[in-house]
Order: sequence, then structure tokens, then C-alpha cells
Amino acid sequence: MTRSRLPSRLLVALFILFAPISAFAVNPDEVLADPALEARARTLSAELRCMVCQNQSIDDSNADLAKDLRLLVRERIKDGDSDDQVLNYIVSRYGEFVLLKPRFNIKTVLLWGAPVLLVIAGGLSLLVFARKRVGKPTGSKLTAEEQARLSELLDK
Repeated sequence: MTRSRLPSRLLVALFILFAPISAFAVNPDEVLADPALEARARTLSAELRCMVCQNQSIDDSNADLAKDLRLLVRERIKDGDSDDQVLNYIVSRYGEFVLLKPRFNIKTVLLWGAPVLLVIAGGLSLLVFARKRVGKPTGSKLTAEEQARLSELLDK
């Protein structure tokens, strides 16, 4: 192996070693026989938060609770529930926190409105700060000695 190829091969090896590998946690025994129902189940489980991991959907989590929720979603779908009915059932048992994208309602107004309110408050504070600075002189008045020196320099 030549010396010029060694760094590139090392870089590729390191990239492969440290690249994030997505692990799909859905086990083969959980998969529904009907591909359309399985697609609905995967879509719904991607919208639900794993209550153990809290940073992953139940579709990506290996936690036991996530598996139970995946099975519950598939069971509700097999029973003929619509997507909204499945989500409403899960939310009724675990609360709004189980949704990765919370719904907009009276309980979540602050959650959805806080970014807008923060941007408006920041803009207003910048405007007020800028207006206060406009009329203020920067620096201090020159002393008599400094004024004389400046006059002398300007007259030259």
C-alpha cells in the first residue's frame, strides 16, 4: 500500500466506524401481514415518543415500553381504528407528552406561541435599546488642554 492511499483509507475506515448506524427496533414478529396496515403502523409509531428514551420514536427504540406501544398500535389498527382513534387512545393513556409533535390546543398554546413571543420581545428590546442610544453622545467632552491641542493640530 502506498503512503498516499493510507490517509484516505484510514479516513474511510474511521468514517465507517463512527458513522451513526440507524437501528430499527421493530422486530420481525411485530410486523403485520398486510403491507398497507404495516405502513400505517410505522407512520403512527414514528409520531409517538418513547417514554423511556424520550428522544426517540417508539419505532426507533429498543425499550420494552416502546415495544408494548408498537404492539398496541398494531392491535388497534387490526381492530379497525383510524389513525386519529389510535393516537387519541395512546394519548388518553400516556398524555400529550407521548406525541413527538404535540397538537395545537389550549394546553399547548404556550408551547407553540413561546418562540413567536420571544422573537417579538427580542425585536422590541433591540428597538428600544437602539432608540435610547441614538440621542446619547459617545465619549466625554474634551478638556481645555485637549481642545487647544486639537485646534493647534487642525490649524497646521
